[in-house]
Amino acid sequence: MKLKDTGLTKTELKALVDTYMIDTYERFDMIAETAKDMYIYNENGEGYLDFYAGVAVNSTGNGNEKVIAAVEDQLKDVMHTFNYPYTIPQALLAKKVCTTIGMDKIFFQNTGTESNEAMIKMARKYGVEKYGPHKYNIVTAFDGFHGRTYGSMSATGQPDNGCQIGFKPMIPGFTYAKFNDLNAFKAAVTENTIAIMIEPVQGEGGVYPASMEFMKGLRELCDEKGLLLLLDEIQTGWCRTGAIMSYMNYGIKPDIVSMAKALGGGMPIGAICASAEVAAAFTPGSHGTTFGGHPVSCAAALAEVDELLEKNLAENSRKMGSYFMNKLEKLPHIREVRGQGLLVGIEFDKHIDAADIKHEAFERHLLITAIGSHIIRMVPPLILTKSDCDKAFEILYKCVESVAGTNTELRCG
Repeated sequence: MKLKDTGLTKTELKALVDTYMIDTYERFDMIAETAKDMYIYNENGEGYLDFYAGVAVNSTGNGNEKVIAAVEDQLKDVMHTFNYPYTIPQALLAKKVCTTIGMDKIFFQNTGTESNEAMIKMARKYGVEKYGPHKYNIVTAFDGFHGRTYGSMSATGQPDNGCQIGFKPMIPGFTYAKFNDLNAFKAAVTENTIAIMIEPVQGEGGVYPASMEFMKGLRELCDEKGLLLLLDEIQTGWCRTGAIMSYMNYGIKPDIVSMAKALGGGMPIGAICASAEVAAAFTPGSHGTTFGGHPVSCAAALAEVDELLEKNLAENSRKMGSYFMNKLEKLPHIREVRGQGLLVGIEFDKHIDAADIKHEAFERHLLITAIGSHIIRMVPPLILTKSDCDKAFEILYKCVESVAGTNTELRCG
């Protein structure tokens, strides 16, 4: 739908949002009217280089034609049913996902936070049924982020400065330990612990990849103690980090892995995959969802996964991520550039406010996001080219120069 088709002005449309919608987002001053490949276009047809990708969703590019065609075809057949009858896209997607990432079983959800809820529930049910009612505790990482429903929010290790504020008390049964500190996780494990749950790369926590030693050590710890390793790959999964799933970068395998975002190519879908033994904890009636495994979302996901694999976008993510991060090291006022594949973070020194960079970038038609005071995060479509990287770098360089030029402390120094 185009703005001209509504009979409204931009000001009037924004007024509708202000009047009727609950305000939880800081919005850019643009109407996202159309999108294609690496660009989103506003109501005037002006293009914005998209290094946001719907928050790591549109991995095969905005408006991927094969994904759109799959959605259109499925809409003509069955738009929605429930999970009592078999549906063709769901069955085909189940096989495609499990065989591609080497897991046994899958359960479809609608979103990332729902997928993490399902992962938590499965781990606890498995622990209680196998070991007894005391075996329910899950150790997660400080500064991690797992979602905004109560189970996933309780798993999020931000008790004093994050999404838990104003919503306490949290659900009991979660313990937090320092990310990338294997000894801290070992110390947090007790006789009540059933699982360890982390992100391979902490996204909202500042774009911190797990070290090889830490990830392999967690797998060994879980094997030694009879614990489950739960990996939240909502943001890192499906070629974002230079491998199909981030855990493949470490040569390990989880007991349960959650996914969403890039899986659907723009349509809402999430899932958990598990080993056959652990998946057996879910039996008829123990868990369910009205829209999970939606035929249209599954059709979109099937096309998206095919595109990711056929175009070898994991390899492109690895190559372009390395190229882009090397360029970003040349920006002024940098403390650190870090990431994995095309999940990229820049931490600036104390003189540069990340929000200022984000807004300055928007004015120069580059879409990025800020994390905290001094970190920006970029998760572009995985069809990214060197030319796109070069253009983004040039814009960011001008943004840093502009923001630094308005900093009184720098000017006086």
